[in-house]
Amino acid sequence: MQAKNSLLDELSWRGMIYQHTDGLADALATTEMSAYVGFDPTAPSLHLGHLVPVMGLAHLQRAGHRPIALVGGGTGMIGDPSGKASERPLASAEEIETNSRAIEKQLSRFLEFDGPNAARMRDNAAWLRPLKAVEFMRDVGKHFTVNYMLAKESVQARIEGGISFTEFSYMLLQAYDFLELNRREGVTLQMGGSDQWGNITAGLELIRRVEGKTAHALTMPLVTTSSGSKFGKTEAGAVWLDPARTSPYKFYQYWINVEDRDAGKYLRLFTLMPRKEIEALEKQIDKAPEKREAQQALARDATARVHGDEAARVAEEVSRVLFGKTDPTKLAENVLKALSQEVPFAEVRDTPGLLDALVTLKLAASKGAAKRLLEQGGVYLNGQRAAADTNLGATKPLAGGYHLLRKGARDYGLLRVSA
Repeated sequence: MQAKNSLLDELSWRGMIYQHTDGLADALATTEMSAYVGFDPTAPSLHLGHLVPVMGLAHLQRAGHRPIALVGGGTGMIGDPSGKASERPLASAEEIETNSRAIEKQLSRFLEFDGPNAARMRDNAAWLRPLKAVEFMRDVGKHFTVNYMLAKESVQARIEGGISFTEFSYMLLQAYDFLELNRREGVTLQMGGSDQWGNITAGLELIRRVEGKTAHALTMPLVTTSSGSKFGKTEAGAVWLDPARTSPYKFYQYWINVEDRDAGKYLRLFTLMPRKEIEALEKQIDKAPEKREAQQALARDATARVHGDEAARVAEEVSRVLFGKTDPTKLAENVLKALSQEVPFAEVRDTPGLLDALVTLKLAASKGAAKRLLEQGGVYLNGQRAAADTNLGATKPLAGGYHLLRKGARDYGLLRVSA
């Protein structure tokens, strides 16, 4: 466990601090603080863009403080205008509830919910949904001038295109969250992305005015890649923590494929690996970049944290298969099952001929094209080069009744003959 007074130093070394309030270092060094990060359930999963504040909570807990993950079952009904160019669609109460429970499960992989500084999960629906409009405007709205709210960056960015009163009021709801958590849990620190500074400081103001107390804010940078593309995005879209949306293999591949100049930065931001270990991997990037040791360590650590050790091991093994670095005959059935989600796959009752199999798996456009591929020696079956007279039915299948076909160096297909 880190010493309390080293937390800001640790976060700073990792590149996780954008700005914070004066006096935060002293507060962290002298008291056990409770801090929270809010996550609005506008989707049924978090994505990689959420991971920096999540890791911030993990470091906070390791330093002896109490983390609180707040799921926005109430604010999710409104939608945060921060960083948005236009009004977001409003979700139903049922959708928000479903999303909230899914996000709670994902957050539990990053925090410890046992021990003296056990993490807590809260949902602001508990206090926001019962609120009455008149009482809220009287008790909270009176503490903020319109000029104060208009000056916030999240509002300013939307003035020209228009912002509804619904989203304009979001700042007050988030401020009220901070006040309620201060009262209920003793929370004195809110953390979030750099685009949340205006919302967070509104909460500081409300706590000061209502309770006469001092609270703190810490924001973290919004991550971009060195090449200028948006972090956590691929050609297929966002990289999600939900395995149904982004498979563990694709999740693993995202990290494996990061550029050398980003690998060290991402090791600092998205793992809990110690400084010496990260710095040693950074030296390897300069010394032997072709080995991609930093990317491999990053991919293993991040995938294991999000999906579990076994899923990370399987993802790594699938990666080795697809890049021709392992013997298919040694693969376990669960690895082949995972592989079936990543390459063309077909399940049949009767064993087809090899030509038919190649066409079924779209490795060849026709039987004629499949025959030519075989004659040219461009087809591999279960790791061995196939000939024109190779009999699929006479070939011993891999574990679970699978057959792995490869065309050329990188095009794979998987066939399973049901028992």
